Amino acid sequence: MSLQILTAEESDRWDQLVKSFDTYDVYYLYGYTKAFQLHGDGDPILFYYVDEYIRAINVVMKRDIEKDINFRGLIQSNTTFDITTPYGYGGFLIEGDVNETSIKKLNDEYSSYCRSENIVSEFVRFHPVLKNSITNKQLYEVVDLSSTITLQLRSKNEIWNEMSGKNRNVIRKAIKSGVKTYWGRSTELIDSFIPLYNATMKNDNAVQYYYFNREFYESIIEDLKYNSMFFYSVYEGKVISIAIILLANGNMHYHLSASDKDYSSLAATNLLLCEAASWGCDNGFTTFHLGGGLGSKEDNLFKFKKAFNKNSDTYFSIGKKIFDQDKYNYLMKMRFYGREHDALDSFFPAYRK
Repeated sequence: MSLQILTAEESDRWDQLVKSFDTYDVYYLYGYTKAFQLHGDGDPILFYYVDEYIRAINVVMKRDIEKDINFRGLIQSNTTFDITTPYGYGGFLIEGDVNETSIKKLNDEYSSYCRSENIVSEFVRFHPVLKNSITNKQLYEVVDLSSTITLQLRSKNEIWNEMSGKNRNVIRKAIKSGVKTYWGRSTELIDSFIPLYNATMKNDNAVQYYYFNREFYESIIEDLKYNSMFFYSVYEGKVISIAIILLANGNMHYHLSASDKDYSSLAATNLLLCEAASWGCDNGFTTFHLGGGLGSKEDNLFKFKKAFNKNSDTYFSIGKKIFDQDKYNYLMKMRFYGREHDALDSFFPAYRK
């Protein structure tokens, strides 16, 4: 069999395989998925495919559909599943002499396995920096959604010059006001992060999913000990802005962040991101991905990030795949029994809407 399936019990081999890929990133490491398993997002699986021409990996979270609020008690538990990219980015990484025959063979084996395991569908969030949505178009229905912001870390001068003039001004103001930025990995920083982050989520009217318990943060720090770091800004002895930055294979990612709204005029987060980019440049990283707006919209969050690189060319794409159309249709009928589903609603899988 050309397709291999790895689970948490083989975490060491999992990471060895991932790191053997030239373009791997933090989102593919087992330690990254562990935190989200603790959060209740499902069971992590690594798919590894190899033939005489190509190698490929894909990391997913396997979810029991019965646990979805709309199906609880309506179908038998542990019988019907779907899979999704762990929170963040992923999708198949494919290396080698990529050709249509190998991709078709990969697709056939992958789809056959998923059907045999009662996996109904898959939702993918492709990696904007790696741009793997391009090589996945033979495997998925790919939809390009929106621009994202990535800083190129070739030099500190380039980082500074790519920023908007207004952003440079507020960063200068933060420095002049006495805001200092630090970085570290102490678990004590979790105690600073949680209340600020929860207050930020409350202020943004975030849904319950985006509130994480301490075990989640401890997993990020402990299970990604070489791939995560806190950057935080301090004013008059108080942490007023803090972010978890993920790191791997030359790439940095702005993961989760929080700030004290009472000090918003100090632009501490602007300074924090500038300092994080400079740190990355000093330490051999090549990109710093900030992401996009909420719900892939060009909202105020997107505009804030765009101020760090007005010429960013990365974009966010999703992938949709139905392995078992009959079961998908059955779940749709159960979910929307007695009423019409809006065909223009692009949410996928639609039965989880």
